[in-house]
Amino acid sequence: MSVQAEGAAGAERIAPRDSLYGDAEKVSDDKHHGFAAGWWQTLQLAFQSIGVVYGDVGTSPLYVYSSTFPGGIRHPDDLLGVLSLILYTLVLLPMLKYVFIVLYANDNGDGGTFALYSLISRYAKIRMIPNQQAEDASVSNYSMEEPNSQMRRAQWVKHRLESSKAAKIALFTITILGTSMVMGDGTLTPAISVLSAVSGIREKAPNLTQSEVVWISVAILFLLFSVQRFGTDKVGYSFAPIISVWFIFIAGIGAYNLAAHDVTVLRAFNPKYIVDYFGRNGKEAWVSLGGVVLCITGTEAMFADLGHFNIRAIQLSFTFILFPSVALCYMGQASYLRKFPQDVGDTFYKSIPAAMFWPTFIVAIMAAIIASQAMLSGAFAILSKALSLGCFPRVKVVHTSKKYSGQVYIPEVNFLIGAASIIVTLAFQTTTNIGNAYGICVVTVFSITTHLMTVVMLLIWKKNIAFVVGFYIIFGLAEFLYLSSILSKFVEGGYLPFCFSLVLMALMATWHYVYVKRYWYELDRVVPAAELTALLARRNVQRVPGVGLLYSELVQGIPPNLPIPRVALPERFIFRRVGPAEHRMFRCVARYGYTDQIEGTKEFSAFLIEGLKLFVHDEAAFSCPHTDNDDNDARRLEQAVVAEEEKRFIDAEVERGVVYLMGEAEVAAAPGSSGLKRIVVNYVYTFLRKNLSESHKALSIPKDQLLKVGITYEI
Repeated sequence: MSVQAEGAAGAERIAPRDSLYGDAEKVSDDKHHGFAAGWWQTLQLAFQSIGVVYGDVGTSPLYVYSSTFPGGIRHPDDLLGVLSLILYTLVLLPMLKYVFIVLYANDNGDGGTFALYSLISRYAKIRMIPNQQAEDASVSNYSMEEPNSQMRRAQWVKHRLESSKAAKIALFTITILGTSMVMGDGTLTPAISVLSAVSGIREKAPNLTQSEVVWISVAILFLLFSVQRFGTDKVGYSFAPIISVWFIFIAGIGAYNLAAHDVTVLRAFNPKYIVDYFGRNGKEAWVSLGGVVLCITGTEAMFADLGHFNIRAIQLSFTFILFPSVALCYMGQASYLRKFPQDVGDTFYKSIPAAMFWPTFIVAIMAAIIASQAMLSGAFAILSKALSLGCFPRVKVVHTSKKYSGQVYIPEVNFLIGAASIIVTLAFQTTTNIGNAYGICVVTVFSITTHLMTVVMLLIWKKNIAFVVGFYIIFGLAEFLYLSSILSKFVEGGYLPFCFSLVLMALMATWHYVYVKRYWYELDRVVPAAELTALLARRNVQRVPGVGLLYSELVQGIPPNLPIPRVALPERFIFRRVGPAEHRMFRCVARYGYTDQIEGTKEFSAFLIEGLKLFVHDEAAFSCPHTDNDDNDARRLEQAVVAEEEKRFIDAEVERGVVYLMGEAEVAAAPGSSGLKRIVVNYVYTFLRKNLSESHKALSIPKDQLLKVGITYEI
């Protein structure tokens, strides 16, 4: 007897869907996903988000003014121009763009560039592998809407995207570029945040060497990455009180400095001072934008971390906690610098009242540690989405919350980012050196998000063309100005995260390229059901005693995990027969929620066999009409006897042993392929597959019951 066990993973198929796949996506508590959180729960999430999302943006006052004025302040009113730039940048990009627009373009609660790409692919067939999930039909039903100019424009955009291979490749390329940029920035965020905070100790301990400061920072970074395995839920509750205290401190110190030194800096709310600043300084003002943009580093984490929280929670915490606190802090620092411009190199610690230095220093270190959390949480969420789209090797993803599917932890990624951050800290030594490399990735992701959001507005939201054009011009122009300024520091360190991102992008592109090629190779060689039935009918076919479980990736659009936390055991397995009943072959989908752990081998096989016997019983019970007459009664009795006999047969075969069969495919470039293709397929992909992707470990299959069937694909 054999069972084709199909996990809810990966590939899709053009062929018509059958009832197995439709039933596989239906579970009793699927309403749990996407539930509307109550106000109390939203407030709890808003509190947690303070500790997870805003550490990076909230600790930017440690280094923004020193990075903006590396050569000192030339004119007192330059402070007003820079403060005005900071305030309006915070309002324009994080608040208006992300908090009140971009957050709504999520994919079933997930955020980030991959989520935008996945959302677009639900409405237009832009993926290299066709996307035919059942839920897509419900959101893509254009025919139900009344035709209008927005509808016709959306249809035109849809047609252009689907008919242009170049457009498909371009969308995919900028998506993986954006993801790679977030990861690249994630290697710098922990380094600069922790090092900048720890460096403040030299104000009170000038004998401490820079090397000692660096090693203290390295020790703190090691502890930070060690606690990630406990999950966002626990980390958020631990970090939120600390960041809340940090916001109270910087807001209070800012208000004190504002009142004590020069309250007239409030004039910076007049954007006229921005115009005056550029008129007075010209090119130097443009270059200084590379320092100003540091006030919004970490903004992309709000969107990437959406799966950890919800839209309302992030809107509340940003509008009523983050923005007022950092705005007061920047205004207070500007007020202090109007009186003491010579302290611009260490504005934050110099502007702290003497009695508050040590409490603020301690909280600053703790807040800097937490600043890294936003990028880490965002990186985990983004790569989890990349896995489901076939753009990253299959690695272990741990779901750390029973309530929210986006709260994940990826051990391998945590290790790589942690190691990279420590290496950067040891190599660059100072925040000035790291600052030259900081920001290029963030603004690049901003620009990519703007382009993807424009597609979302045209295709999915069907917004008025004036709104879409306004969105693109306003945010696109602002991001272009910042990006052009940051690129001026490329040779001074900006190349580091950029090169890291390009390497990661190349790896993701390689994996997806072979993934797509392998998919089409397998699809072209699918064995038709009639051919399989004919093969089994041959007299020379020998049936081996026992149960064989043949694992395969599901060739339909079932998501990798159902969008609910748990699937009840009675609903775990869905069965269908393959061929006539006498062949004793079945197809099965094993369904898991995002917090379900795959059972051990004994438990899994026991549950599967019990589910199979229940299927045999139910199949017999429902095969006859439920009407009272002698013929139907006799037929039901006959079917019951056959079912009992088949269940005894199943038990007997289980006693003879269970074997797990998995395909072990070697992928090689076809003869005549170019040298580049041979390198990509034969070496890079093979290295990734052998070192990062081990399906039998993810499925908890013991080696003594595992039979791998080797095959070589030439693509």
